[in-house]
Amino acid sequence: MRAAGTTPEPESSTRSGLTSLGETACRYQADEIRPEDLPMIAAEALAAGLDTPTLCELAGLPRNADARDIRDAFEQALSESGIELPDPGLARRHALRRLAARLINGEIAAADLATDDWWETEAETIEERSFVSLIPQCGCCIEYTLGLDQRTWAAELRIAAHALTSSPPIGPGC
Repeated sequence: MRAAGTTPEPESSTRSGLTSLGETACRYQADEIRPEDLPMIAAEALAAGLDTPTLCELAGLPRNADARDIRDAFEQALSESGIELPDPGLARRHALRRLAARLINGEIAAADLATDDWWETEAETIEERSFVSLIPQCGCCIEYTLGLDQRTWAAELRIAAHALTSSPPIGPGC
């Protein structure tokens, strides 16, 4: 047990960095992280105790470096750290869960869900399908496409979001 105010053990810090980098890989695969943000994420992973040659190289790249170079370095750094990029479909399903949680927490409005292509997500569980089925292609089409008024739609969407976030986790954690 460590005393309050002391730094964490290096092994614990490294595990935390690996977890963070693994989550970043999932969010990257779901297009939630822009390539220009990856050098700072790499620097944070280094500060957490991870240390691979390409992670150091990535952390030193400027935000305006060529996006392909950043992506290549990130994927190589993941490989050197023993982290696999998740399947894009699985990453997107994890992103759907995060989206549902953000809706429940009031971080986004229900109408904001219609601004992306979430309705195209290949949902596999009943909870995912229920949530995705309530996401229209555009915000102006809620009544037309779903046959619901705005208030009823928002309530049903929140119910589906709660069901999704309460359901068992899917696949490898992201």
